[in-house]
Amino acid sequence: QVQLVESGGGLVQPGGSLRLSCTASRSIFSLRAMGWYRQAPGKQREWVATITSSGNTNAADSVKGRFTISRDNAKNTVYLQMNSLEPEDTAVYYCHADYAFRDFWGQGTQVTVST
Repeated sequence: QVQLVESGGGLVQPGGSLRLSCTASRSIFSLRAMGWYRQAPGKQREWVATITSSGNTNAADSVKGRFTISRDNAKNTVYLQMNSLEPEDTAVYYCHADYAFRDFWGQGTQVTVST
């Protein structure tokens, strides 16, 4: 089992920045990958970014150049730095972990980009 606790969401104006955090209950080296997904109202959940156990990263085209995924191994924490936020980024953001080919999810954190 893996418990994931997210934090860092909130309300921000367009062009602003936020950093999301996700802390895992076990060593992130034991996880095949961790990442972020998001779900906007009335839409399906979509993939945002991933970091593998070896440190390789990838991100959706819609956020490349604006969002950066990183990790702190000692804290078992993965971050999503979000810059140049747009109203279209408004969604509930979910942390995801792949542990032994099983999916685990955080409770979600709301990000709202609005004036």
